[in-house]
Amino acid sequence: MGVGVGPGDPDLVTVRAVRVLRDADVVVVPVADTGEEGRAERIVRAHAEREVRRLVFALTDGPRRDGAWDAAGAQVARAFAEGSRTVAFATIGDPNVYSTFTYLAATVRTLVPEVEVRTVPGITAMQALAAASGTVLVEGRESLALMPLTAGVDALRRALDAHDTVVAYKGGRVLPEVLEAVRDAGRLAGAVYGASLGLPDEDIRPAAGLDPGAAGPYLSALIVTPPRTGRGGRL
Repeated sequence: MGVGVGPGDPDLVTVRAVRVLRDADVVVVPVADTGEEGRAERIVRAHAEREVRRLVFALTDGPRRDGAWDAAGAQVARAFAEGSRTVAFATIGDPNVYSTFTYLAATVRTLVPEVEVRTVPGITAMQALAAASGTVLVEGRESLALMPLTAGVDALRRALDAHDTVVAYKGGRVLPEVLEAVRDAGRLAGAVYGASLGLPDEDIRPAAGLDPGAAGPYLSALIVTPPRTGRGGRL
């Protein structure tokens, strides 16, 4: 079962997620191949005093990444073989939105064909940043585009042309190019940036106030909203 535990703040976890994490036979969390404790693990430990098993995922592309998926899936399959009925995978954000859980679930399905895959929704970084910054994501007839900057800045430029509100994830490493694209689209005013959401070093501020030449953390988010003329103006 994929369990969304929010963007980083232990308070932004649903009651259902806490119950599942406490009741599951086995709880697993993703960690990078560098070995440090991740956000999901910290959140689980804040709510459940229990053993947590780590699944290592590679941060690179290619064979190492695929091998990590295979190894993680094998660990979950082993837990079922040893008698576990429920294995909960805690993931930041939502398990159905750009989550490692989707790759793990696909792997486990091939190893344990009879497995039932279920998910518990979680609060996304997009929602957390909108709430913390007082930003209305969409209203009326407005469209919303959510995209990772791993798709490239050109994809962001196209989204800015085609959609009212655009939310970009994972763009810290190319932040100068991202800000340039938003500025070129005439949409920098009102855009908001957030990084380390829910953590002690949380950084939320207007995108126009960022250093245009400095990169940011990989797990950062940017919300670009359209101009609005007043109540009901976008109906």
